[in-house]
Amino acid sequence: MSRGLYPFQYEEESGDQLITKLAGLPPYLEFAQVSGLLDSIERHLQIRSSTTGWTDGQLITSIILLNIAGGESISDIKILEQDSGFTRLMRVTPLFRWSGDVEKTSPRWPIGQKRTFPAASSLFRYFDSFHDPAQEFLRKPKKAFIPAQNDNLKAFLSIQRKFLQFVQKQHTQSVATLDMDALLIPTNKKEALYCYKGYKAYQPMNIWWAEQQLVSHTEFRDGNVNANFDLLRVLREALEQLPVGVTKVEFRSDSAGYQHELLRYCEKGENARFGRIEFAVACDVSEAFREAVLEVEEKEWETFIQNKDGVKIKTNREWAEVCFVPSGMGLTSKSPVYRFIAEREMMKDEKGKKKDEKKELPFQTMEIGGQKYKLFGRVTNKKQKKESDDDEKKWDGNDVLNWLNERCGKDEESHSVLKSDLAGGKLPSGKFGVNAAWWWITVLSLNLNNAFKRLVLGESWLGKRMKALRFEFINIAARVFERSRQILAKIERKHPNVGLLLESRQIILELCHGPSG
Repeated sequence: MSRGLYPFQYEEESGDQLITKLAGLPPYLEFAQVSGLLDSIERHLQIRSSTTGWTDGQLITSIILLNIAGGESISDIKILEQDSGFTRLMRVTPLFRWSGDVEKTSPRWPIGQKRTFPAASSLFRYFDSFHDPAQEFLRKPKKAFIPAQNDNLKAFLSIQRKFLQFVQKQHTQSVATLDMDALLIPTNKKEALYCYKGYKAYQPMNIWWAEQQLVSHTEFRDGNVNANFDLLRVLREALEQLPVGVTKVEFRSDSAGYQHELLRYCEKGENARFGRIEFAVACDVSEAFREAVLEVEEKEWETFIQNKDGVKIKTNREWAEVCFVPSGMGLTSKSPVYRFIAEREMMKDEKGKKKDEKKELPFQTMEIGGQKYKLFGRVTNKKQKKESDDDEKKWDGNDVLNWLNERCGKDEESHSVLKSDLAGGKLPSGKFGVNAAWWWITVLSLNLNNAFKRLVLGESWLGKRMKALRFEFINIAARVFERSRQILAKIERKHPNVGLLLESRQIILELCHGPSG
């Protein structure tokens, strides 16, 4: 190989040394086993029920490991397969023990089986089992449609529920604050449909459990399905996913969640398990809402004090309670009454702009007293705090806005992680069911990683994205060899996270015996 600009050379290694760049990845597989995720996959997915070939657990887990390692497509599985050190470590695990040539007496495999991970062709054939072609004939032009899930796709609900139960057992939370939000996944697939922004995309709907920092539920959707479509059903399904120990549910959403049927369900306590669900949702800034805002006296507007990491910051925004009853609510004597809050922000003069020049803005505006403002509407059923009331559970408008704004933090960050850090943004097929399964596995990968950070690596790692995790922990290099019938992975002593890697395995071992505290 020719010499480059600097005085060193690259050469191919022709010896028998086994090297891995993924020494920090095997603990994820150990954690998946301790959490029950591997058993759950095998139990609830019965696609590969024959006694030969790859199992459901091997196929699904291969894609989870690929996500954690940084792969973006099914064909990237060859990168894992070509990491000789990593595959040698995998072939002594219970899940992948029979896939290599270590044990040749297994009835699942013919003699001479060499692969540790399934080939891309095997994975593509497997993913076809999640697609129901009959559903495609039920589509109608220009109408929102969510294909019914076949039994294979439905199995992910049970797998997800079991994993949430494990995390809840280790890190119990009595409150589940559920943030509902859709995200767009741009694509060039010819079968994809156009979203409201004018490009082809898919638009999954996610429910984020804020206290656990996990996606508690997801539904894969076409790009033309509006974010506000059939949300009450999705919320009910999300509530069914919550594990034992959760006694109170709170709900937050952008304006897609501003649906009277949904809000009434929460306020009336129609869920038999959780009863009344407190919520805060962005509401439409309709003409009637504007008129109600104009009736607010100037002295009633209060400065919004942002609470950021416990520090109170004075902002240039203001809020006020608004006496407003939307016409679409169908108000009767038994109808719930909500609190509506207006939030405004003074707009700066745009010097140099012509008066007749129109600029499309991503927010609503209105003029109050000769001044132009950005205007936002919020609706909540949280109890209002009064001056003579010492009950800490009652909230003023400032509290409500701060609480609702928290939705825009980890919830939206999880969308970026799913699409960019993991493989959710690179859908493998034009078939809806295949992409839905791929999306579900990506969600499981995110949840596995977030739980691993909290329960194994520690609270200080919770804020780290996959880029940092791979650089500092997953992509640790090691030399793998066998000595005295034991597989060893030798790591450079000076690596700063060698101790953490060893400690992580001990913590995972302790998790076998239940909560540590």
